[in-house]
Amino acid sequence: MRELTVATVMTKDPVTVAPDTPFKDIADVLDRNKIASVPVVGRDGVPVGVVTQLDLAGKQGVRAADVMTLRVLAVDAGESVSFAARELNNRGVHRLYVLDHGRLVGVVSRRDLLKVFLRSDEEIRVDIEREVFQRTLWADMSQVTVTVTQGEATLTGQLDRRSEVEIAGRLTATIPGVVDVRNKLDHTWDDHHRGHGL
Repeated sequence: MRELTVATVMTKDPVTVAPDTPFKDIADVLDRNKIASVPVVGRDGVPVGVVTQLDLAGKQGVRAADVMTLRVLAVDAGESVSFAARELNNRGVHRLYVLDHGRLVGVVSRRDLLKVFLRSDEEIRVDIEREVFQRTLWADMSQVTVTVTQGEATLTGQLDRRSEVEIAGRLTATIPGVVDVRNKLDHTWDDHHRGHGL
């Protein structure tokens, strides 16, 4: 079980222009789609630059290649949602273009990532019970209680092994919508302890 990837939350097939798209057509694309920037994509599907409203206002050119910014802020489609959120925050931008083997496949915005954390506590609790305790650990659910309050998951009860308690905590943190984990689970057997000889 893994955290959600960028590919699962991105907007697919973003609006693009070609390097030879005329200046006026770019302005029309931005206005018609109500967007502030558009990626410039070559015939091979690889982004080569970005044209923003600021680029159009500050420069005069004949086509996209004349006015575009060469820096394309991108993230791989297979990266985790939390990685993309950190990238957006660190770079101080509202969106990242999404690449799959170097080709443009989508765009992910702060709004897209926020949707992951807008799940109800009940949805999150059901996911934790099903994905972590039933499907992965095969736990006896009469021995475990999961509560979720404003995205904070609290795990109480008892599992057989200490290693299972640690796994439960780690996996719960990967469930979409979980913002924190309080792992209060106990264990019957400490399988980290190794005896000397038999």
